[in-house]
Amino acid sequence: MTWIKTIPYQQATGRLKKIYNRLKGPDNKIDNILTAHSLRPHTLEGHLSLYKNVLHHSGNRHEKWFLETIGVYVSMLNHCGYCVDHHFAGLERLLGDEAYAKRIYQALARRSPADVFEEKQVLLLKYAEKLTLRPVSMRQQDIGQLRDVGYDDGEILEANQVIAYFNYANRTVLGLGVTTQGDILGLSPNNTVDGDDWSHR
Repeated sequence: MTWIKTIPYQQATGRLKKIYNRLKGPDNKIDNILTAHSLRPHTLEGHLSLYKNVLHHSGNRHEKWFLETIGVYVSMLNHCGYCVDHHFAGLERLLGDEAYAKRIYQALARRSPADVFEEKQVLLLKYAEKLTLRPVSMRQQDIGQLRDVGYDDGEILEANQVIAYFNYANRTVLGLGVTTQGDILGLSPNNTVDGDDWSHR
C-alpha cells in the first residue's frame, strides 16, 4: 500500500481515530493516500482541508466534473496512476456518460484535449500542462490568454489551486509508493457546504 509504515483504521487511536471516523468510507475504508499521513495526523488534516476546499466546495464556479478532468490531466502528466485511477472514476461517475468519459481519457492521454473540448476549456488544460511541466516558464501573458477567452480571475485562481493540489497529491503518492490496493475508486464527499462533512457517495 505504501513504502512507509501506516496505521489502519482498526489500530488508530486518539486524534487519528477521530479524523478517520470523519472520512471513512464503506466498511471503514480509508483511502491509501490518506493513511499515508497516519504517522502525522496534523498533515492529514492539512491535506483534507486543502482537498475539500479546492475540489469540493460550493464556492467553486467550475463544474466539479471539469475540475476532476483537470486533476486527471495533471496526474497523467506526472505519471501518477493512483490519482488518475481514483479521479477518473470520480469523473466518470459525475458525467454519467461512460463513452464521453472514455473519449476524454483518451484525448488527455494523447495530450490532445482539443479532440474533445472547446477552445476555452482547452486553454485552461494547456495552462495546467505548462504549470505542471514547466512552472518556471509561466508568464503574466498566460493569465491574459485565459482572461481573453472569458475566464475571470476567480475562476483562474480556482483552476490554479486544483492544479497545485494535484501536483502536491501526485508527489505524495509517488514519493511514498502509495498504491490503490484495497481502495474503493471514485468516492468523493457529497456535502460541498460543510467542510467537516465527509459522507461519501
